[in-house]
Amino acid sequence: MSTATTAAPAPAGTTERPRGLALPTGRTWFDVSVLLVLALLGVLGFAPSYGGYSFLLAGLGGLVLGAVTGVLTTMLRLGGLLTFVAAVVGYFLVGSAVAVPSLALFGVLPSLPSLAALAVGTVFGWTDLLTLSTPVGAPAYIAVVPYASSWIVALVSTLLATRWLARRPRAAWRFGVALVPAVVLYLAGILFGTQEAYQAGIRGIVFAVLALVWLGWRQPVGGVAASGDTSLRRRKVLGSAAVIALAAVVGGAAGFWFSPAKDERFVLRDEIEPPFDPLDYPSPLAGFRHFTKQVTDEELFRVSGLEPGDRIRMATLDSFTGKLWNVTGAAASTAGSGSFELVGRSIPRAPLLTPVAHDDVEVTILGYQDVWIPGVGYPRDFQLTGGEAASRSDDLRYNAATGSMVLTSGLRAGDSYRLDPVTQEQPSVQELANVPVAAVELPPVEKVPDVVASKAQEWAGASASPVDQLEAIRLVLTRDGFLSHGRASDTVPSRAGHGADRISELLEGTQMIGDQEQYASAFALMARSLGYPARIVMGFAPEVAEGGAAVTVTGDDVTAWVEVPFEGVGWVAFDPTPDETDIPQDQVPKPKSEPQPQVRQPPRAEKDAEDLLTPVELEEQESEEDDPLLVIPAWVWGVGIGILSLAALLFVPMLVVALVKARRMRKRRSGPVADQAAGAWEELTDRYSELGYTVPPRLTRSMLATRLETQFPATEEQAPPDLRVLAAEADELVFSDREAEPAEADAVWGRALDAVAAARASASTRVRLLSRYRIRAGRDLVARLTTTPTTTAPRRTDS
Repeated sequence: MSTATTAAPAPAGTTERPRGLALPTGRTWFDVSVLLVLALLGVLGFAPSYGGYSFLLAGLGGLVLGAVTGVLTTMLRLGGLLTFVAAVVGYFLVGSAVAVPSLALFGVLPSLPSLAALAVGTVFGWTDLLTLSTPVGAPAYIAVVPYASSWIVALVSTLLATRWLARRPRAAWRFGVALVPAVVLYLAGILFGTQEAYQAGIRGIVFAVLALVWLGWRQPVGGVAASGDTSLRRRKVLGSAAVIALAAVVGGAAGFWFSPAKDERFVLRDEIEPPFDPLDYPSPLAGFRHFTKQVTDEELFRVSGLEPGDRIRMATLDSFTGKLWNVTGAAASTAGSGSFELVGRSIPRAPLLTPVAHDDVEVTILGYQDVWIPGVGYPRDFQLTGGEAASRSDDLRYNAATGSMVLTSGLRAGDSYRLDPVTQEQPSVQELANVPVAAVELPPVEKVPDVVASKAQEWAGASASPVDQLEAIRLVLTRDGFLSHGRASDTVPSRAGHGADRISELLEGTQMIGDQEQYASAFALMARSLGYPARIVMGFAPEVAEGGAAVTVTGDDVTAWVEVPFEGVGWVAFDPTPDETDIPQDQVPKPKSEPQPQVRQPPRAEKDAEDLLTPVELEEQESEEDDPLLVIPAWVWGVGIGILSLAALLFVPMLVVALVKARRMRKRRSGPVADQAAGAWEELTDRYSELGYTVPPRLTRSMLATRLETQFPATEEQAPPDLRVLAAEADELVFSDREAEPAEADAVWGRALDAVAAARASASTRVRLLSRYRIRAGRDLVARLTTTPTTTAPRRTDS
């Protein structure tokens, strides 16, 4: 009786597919090419944002990578999961060379900074592209935006063309869906651009014409398109030419008559408020003499609710560049003094503070104009109550670590606000004698004169505790120094500034002469030289009478002091500025013609080019000279740990199952020849069951072989393995009384593993992946694993 040779349907979870590479057809290549050209037109829309073509390498690289990934994964018949893995791996490997070459090894190979930049740019590059002023050129990851957008569009378009359109080439709506990624990229180039479009008319006409012609040529009419009818082809050519001409005329006319004016173009850049960056403004301390000399008697604002001894905080500065003190930029530290957050319903609490309750404070702006909001202590609640500022609460930003608050649109005359503050407890020196300085991370100070450290060591003397050292330095400055704002009415002149040259002049001169700007800078640098975190606070210290009457603050009330954090206490204030203004005439420094040997800065008469720059320009120049090392944000580490955790969830169970299967096979290949032959058949049936084949119990090997052969998805390229012959060989070794050779068992095992390999090759990627998580142990193996082996194994009698 002959055996049926027709193949039964494939087991559950498998699909019948031809063997070998799935080579795209000519039409598929044409579809991919058209979709990529449309995507390229969309990428060009980013040109106005970058102010040139510097982004094209990243954009073209993303297009090529996405297209190659889509084609190769389709040719290799990879499933969705493996395609995703291959795409992500390729994204990070290639992205280092085309998107962030400045951070890659040798400009090509991936490095930790380049991989971090790719991750950061993928998430935050979009907001930076909208909020940074054009043309954008920094940060380094800004080119990741065109790279990522072109990569995802090319990948999706290619997968749609090779896997979706190729299956149903007559479904017209599918071709329309395939155009969606390119259309989205084109719109993204417009929305993320500027008021000045890049070749809008030409790009729009080419995009529309190419899409219409492609839709017309790829959709057969009445099933005749593929018949080679020359008359139909000629009509299509003429129709396409007419469409092109009509689109050029109508599109050009519409672009001329109906295109919006240059300043009326809708772009997201104009609708989104950029984040506040205090480094865009001059350092508040650099404008100290503006208050003491130019607006000395001008009424700045009126405050009610003050208590005697209160100081009004304006800005907190903890970064020194050698030229000036400023806030720490958000790029250097996400928790620095320059990182301001939107204020919601509640104001975050200060991380290091011993609060003291304070009455509500109300402020009315008079002549003060700035983004920094003057306030008392650390606000628990804040409300804009009057003037134009009352309707601009969305412009409010707050830094909880420093208690500084800004209004990005600026304060003006007539604005008013109310705050419910708490102040920092001010313990005495004796109370802080045994209290250590808190471990607060601040940016390092740069280009500090050597005299600062030497004077700090000399003046601190034998003091042991931090507070004693700081108090000793403060006492020397207040005892030996003299106060002068450099006004015409002052006894002696006092040069403005608080950079390294001015501090050297203060400490190395015959007499220390300056005001709060110089003394606070010198004291803070000395504290930092001793290893203590210190910051400068600029604000106002008006005279406050008992009773809490309203006080009018003028420019003459401006001041600056230094704060140092103590463990469990908070930021304690130190005032190093002397009160003495009458300098003895015999101590007045005389101008000297000879140069001072200890002057470390070039003479000012040389007119260094930096003297002509503003404080903001000086800091920008400094940042360009000394670029900080890459600081990987905490969220990047969190994302990395999350990805590793997901990978562990995916691959650890697979590894455990693989180890169990290896032990199972090792057990089955041990023992007498008969046991090894039976074990080979059990391994085959278990592997087939794990691949989704139905393996009925209680069947002889020959019957089970016939059942498995009928489930094998036979194709023209590969016939099902002859499992019945393998079953007969296993039966002969198990039931015969002869002494079989070990080589015969090895041969049975080899043929069994070949049959398993054939079954795996015929299964889909998804089924093969799922089989790696499945374990099926035969009943004979279970018995062998749960019993102690004897020296002589019994001969098998079952089949």
